[in-house]
Amino acid sequence: MTDLDRAAAVERVERLVETVERERMPVPVREIWVYGDVALGLDPVERLDVYLTKDILLGDSDSGMGETDSDGTGPDLPPAVADVEGVGETVRADWAAEYPEYVRTNASGYAAPEKCLAAHLLEDDEPVHLEVCNASFEDNVTQRLEGALARENYEQILDPRGACLWVEGRRSEDAFQKLRDGEFVLPTLSGALEMLGAEEDVASEAADAVREYRAAQEGATVRGDVV
Repeated sequence: MTDLDRAAAVERVERLVETVERERMPVPVREIWVYGDVALGLDPVERLDVYLTKDILLGDSDSGMGETDSDGTGPDLPPAVADVEGVGETVRADWAAEYPEYVRTNASGYAAPEKCLAAHLLEDDEPVHLEVCNASFEDNVTQRLEGALARENYEQILDPRGACLWVEGRRSEDAFQKLRDGEFVLPTLSGALEMLGAEEDVASEAADAVREYRAAQEGATVRGDVV
């Protein structure tokens, strides 16, 4: 799948939000943002960039282990995921029992929340990037920029030009309408980085690096971060 026309991109975001609202997720989701092309009002949208703020599981009530079956042992897990480390710790056990086909692990074989979210919410071939972090979008923008500037690893910068669409179970109809109409007024990427403290020449170089990195991505991609 290649570029999305603007209307299709906004519709895709709406479907993603509806899925989060309607279905159990591997971890609690607190915020949904979009950033980059779709927030800028571009048409077509080369890649749809979505940011999810998630909670880290704490205790049985969050992990899904608090719900027990008839013998009091907790949710029955299908054989395919019963031995996956991290189920009930990094991702909800009851979610894994209901959606075993979406369970994904990291290189160490441990259940990876960001990969599980991507598997649940995205199709493999669609031009969508998912960022997942326990910090809010604005806080993570700052953290990532500071780290990238310190290490001169500019492709790790998170484009700060975003729009919040959904918080704690409530969607912003006003933000969705502005998104449909392309009414968000946002600076250039280099200009946005300068506003956050980058020097002009560094901001220009960093913006080029972010665009090049983004252009090299294909299909659905995901990146997880903990700050």
